[in-house]
Amino acid sequence: MYFPFSYDGWYWLLIIASLVLGGLGQLFINMQYKKWSEVPLPGGITGADLARKMLQTSGVDGVGIREIPGDLTDHFDPRDNSLSLSSSNFQGASVASAAVACHEAGHAVQTARHYIPGILRTAIVPVVNFASSMWMLILLAGMVLGLTGLLYLAVILFAASVIFQLVTLPVEFNASRRAIGFIKEEGFSSEVVKGSKSVLTAAALTYVIAALLSVLQLLYYLGLANRRS
Repeated sequence: MYFPFSYDGWYWLLIIASLVLGGLGQLFINMQYKKWSEVPLPGGITGADLARKMLQTSGVDGVGIREIPGDLTDHFDPRDNSLSLSSSNFQGASVASAAVACHEAGHAVQTARHYIPGILRTAIVPVVNFASSMWMLILLAGMVLGLTGLLYLAVILFAASVIFQLVTLPVEFNASRRAIGFIKEEGFSSEVVKGSKSVLTAAALTYVIAALLSVLQLLYYLGLANRRS
């Protein structure tokens, strides 16, 4: 069976780069999270406790906080204004759990204060979901049928995902800044602040890598469409 990318060295280089960079990013965040999960917070304060206090201090009401299974499955859902924390961060009383919980609380504060990049990211989610499910099928159809128009359509659809990745960066960075600012204001030690920064910096790196790889993919597929035109 003919596979359109079989003999394209740039394609396989991009695949290898994605695997290597993605793997290194995930390894780094796992290492930082594990390291600072072993450093306890004073007074046995849990991640859920800090998230509640951060929301209260920020004047944000009506946010539900719940415990969910899994590791690093933490997220904030603006659709129902709920903050979900994995068990280790909901019940955990470590520097890592504090950093992650406050970061997610930062997203809730963004929503309450109508943070523009956050609003934009939420608004384009339906478009991105549709584009993500269609672009590869359209790209392959364009390659097999030799239709340049389909190739460019696939590039446009894939660009929606790239825009989403780029908009995600300021949203994540801002949530981390809010988290670190709150942890400092609470008077925690310099070690707690340092550890929180390390965990959140490692998490941010994964978003940077994802955005970089998405941009490289977009450039590759745009070049592919140009070569076929």
